Amino acid sequence: MNAVDLPKDGVVLGRVWSSDAQGPAVVTLRDGEVIDITSKTAATVRDICELDDPSGFVRNASGRSLGSVEAVATAPVGVPDRTHFLSPCDLQAIKACGVTFAGSMVERVIEEKAAGDPSKAAEIRDRIGSLIGDSLRNIEAGSETAQLVKNALIQEGLWSQYLEVGIGPDAEVFSKAQVLSSVGLGADIGLHPISKWNNPEPEIVLTVSSKGRIVGATLGNDVNLRDVEGRSALLLSKAKDNNASCAIGPMIRLFDDTYGMNDVRNAELTLTVRGEDGFVLNGRSSMNQISRDPENLVAQTIGRHHQYPDGIVLFLGTLFAPTEDRDHPGEGFTHKIGDIVEISAAGLGTLRNRVKLSTECREWTFGASHLMRNLAARGLL
Repeated sequence: MNAVDLPKDGVVLGRVWSSDAQGPAVVTLRDGEVIDITSKTAATVRDICELDDPSGFVRNASGRSLGSVEAVATAPVGVPDRTHFLSPCDLQAIKACGVTFAGSMVERVIEEKAAGDPSKAAEIRDRIGSLIGDSLRNIEAGSETAQLVKNALIQEGLWSQYLEVGIGPDAEVFSKAQVLSSVGLGADIGLHPISKWNNPEPEIVLTVSSKGRIVGATLGNDVNLRDVEGRSALLLSKAKDNNASCAIGPMIRLFDDTYGMNDVRNAELTLTVRGEDGFVLNGRSSMNQISRDPENLVAQTIGRHHQYPDGIVLFLGTLFAPTEDRDHPGEGFTHKIGDIVEISAAGLGTLRNRVKLSTECREWTFGASHLMRNLAARGLL
């Protein structure tokens, strides 16, 4: 995992583990160098995202070089005496929206109807496809047309809780990971060992201030355990929130006159999975096919009904549906240990991670209390 593809334009914000400070540093990129801009004003990424003009602050912040982008991006992750990239968020809550695209909606119904059994997926997919086809693709969630489709599906015995959040008035929003637990560029990403049917989920991740203002975007992998969640939606937390199961990065592209919400709405994400067995999977997710506007998803997550004093990062969901067979006909794709997952989008770079079991990934040991003590010892609080 030595290839480096970080955002090359605009103002970017991220975090690294600083070997000098033996703790996280807030960084940006300038002229091919990783610049440490950590200060009392900008002790955390959260602090910068709460400013009136985050991109302006980062653009003008003084700092010092920690090395070349290539050197830092290819340094071994988790080695304390090597400066390496971390997930670009810190104190923000990590939230995610599910079933926001028509294609993934249908696949979630298949997971539920198959009760986590991949061998049943092809038959159910054919049946649902013959009844629904592409009729969900252009439906506005919560509209009168969506209600008519809902009624038709109920009559066919195919209504599902996944379709409810896909085309009903209320979006699915869940907690993906704990504060400071997400992994970043180059880290191993984890699968719970009970899962035998799973896949990556390439997504745009918005960075949102405590006031609900969207200040930037990055990429994320919302790992999906299809068999676990397919057995019961009540297993969502068990399926989603595990050691190293959430990857975000490589850096946050802060909004300014060069990049903003319209770029997010029109973003084209590409996914590549390369297995040690020679298998290659290519996928795409087009944000212009999302069934709910990203700003609506933010409003359903943070507001008078739910406050987040340190802001949030919000996964927006994915169009990608892993139907290509890997091992057995009709069972679709599932990960194998050692897979390299790359998620890319213009202006946001590439998030690259290797797949392992969550029980084999580096344990998460640096929490909020450790961060506060570290910053205090460095005179930053």
